[in-house]
Amino acid sequence: MNTLFDKIWDKHVVQVVDDGPTQLYIDRLYCHEVTSPQAFDGMRARGLKCFRPDHIFCMPDHNTPTHDQDKTIADPVSKKQVDTLAKNAKEFGLTHYGMMSKDNGIIHVVGPEKGLSLPGMTIVCGDSHTSTHGAMGAVAFGIGTSEVEMVMASQCILQQKPKSMRININGTLGKGVTAKDVALYLMAQLTTSGATGYFVEYAGDVVKNLSMEGRLTLCNLSIEMGARGGFIAPDEVTFNYIKGKEYAPKGEEWERAVAYWKTLKSGDDAVFDKELTFDAKDIEPRITYGTNPGMGIGITQSIPASPIPLQKEGADNASELPLSLECLPGEAKALQYMGFKAGEKLLGKKIDYVFLGACTNGRIEDFRAFASIVKGRQKAADVVAWLVPGSWAVDRQIREEGLDKVLEAAGFQIRQPGCSACLAMNDDKVPAGKYCVSTSNRNFEGRQGPGSRTILASPLVAAAAAVTGVITDPRTLL
Repeated sequence: MNTLFDKIWDKHVVQVVDDGPTQLYIDRLYCHEVTSPQAFDGMRARGLKCFRPDHIFCMPDHNTPTHDQDKTIADPVSKKQVDTLAKNAKEFGLTHYGMMSKDNGIIHVVGPEKGLSLPGMTIVCGDSHTSTHGAMGAVAFGIGTSEVEMVMASQCILQQKPKSMRININGTLGKGVTAKDVALYLMAQLTTSGATGYFVEYAGDVVKNLSMEGRLTLCNLSIEMGARGGFIAPDEVTFNYIKGKEYAPKGEEWERAVAYWKTLKSGDDAVFDKELTFDAKDIEPRITYGTNPGMGIGITQSIPASPIPLQKEGADNASELPLSLECLPGEAKALQYMGFKAGEKLLGKKIDYVFLGACTNGRIEDFRAFASIVKGRQKAADVVAWLVPGSWAVDRQIREEGLDKVLEAAGFQIRQPGCSACLAMNDDKVPAGKYCVSTSNRNFEGRQGPGSRTILASPLVAAAAAVTGVITDPRTLL
């Protein structure tokens, strides 16, 4: 029997080119301000209109400031990109959730929360973390700008069909262990290229028991293992999350939709190109120590010994390295950049910044988790903390639940929605040499600002660091 991936993929095939790619129908295209301008220009140059404009949704998120959004954007490049998206959306008759709109936010947060992303869909966006929407039981993946134009023009895309992989995580997660920790654990086990060429289905006890927010986090990080995307079969958790949302089916349509969605699962005899199984008991709260998301450890563990010597034989200190930083092999270069050493623990290491947010951990559950640690405590005086909701809807929920009062009492301020410090495309940049415990998805060199040092973690680990000023096991504060 076919896998769930086969079922969704095959249902959307328009035609298969002999010895070539598949022409795949796309249900939903999301556009943000960074990867869409050239696509719109291409459409304009060819005199084309969008084939199905009601299937395309636009919003700025990468370049939006997280303060004073009611004022003109100060950075001219950011302003131009945000303004250009608004202009293009209007010209081509597309739905646009502009800055300060009640519907605005990070595109991968807004899609699910509005019911735009639904089970069985094919979903694309010019952004690698489109895999997030796979948590809804959809085949969702990032595409390039030329492919964005292709979908605008035809509502189809040419794609080679990926191989299928199932990752099972069985057992029960321990205290303080979140979906983010599961994802960081998988990345360390598979490496950042271990799922290259595959579309990953997540399954097992742990996945079944995750909330929708947790599932969105897990699928978001699929791309960091090299996967084309990741998804989870829809179930009652999915249906309960979707029901009543703005774009969710209503009335009899809802009943028909759920009946169909219940068929979206891999059969007991489904055959995957690769299948892996992990045990929840092996996963503890995690952090990264290097410059790719796979370079991570359990928070109580030591940085693994590097296979590459960091010094010349007989040298007294690392400054006597024979090679420039750019020439060092990966592991050694990463440790040099981060200022860490093989064999040391990171517990107790002083940090400078904390970032809660991004399409990875900017949802209401993430703010609840952060607040559960900081409640009754105070932000460490020398820590700069950026707490950024993933959307205005999340911001409203934070205030409805009184989490804003808890956070403010602990010395934190909530910023306005946007991608923020996930990447250095807006004002929220971490200075060179500073350490940031971040709930985002990537810790590449300079990702959060030139020379910045990123330590990826869950909202619980970020909160523990924010109140202690050092890397702290959140289980000691729960």
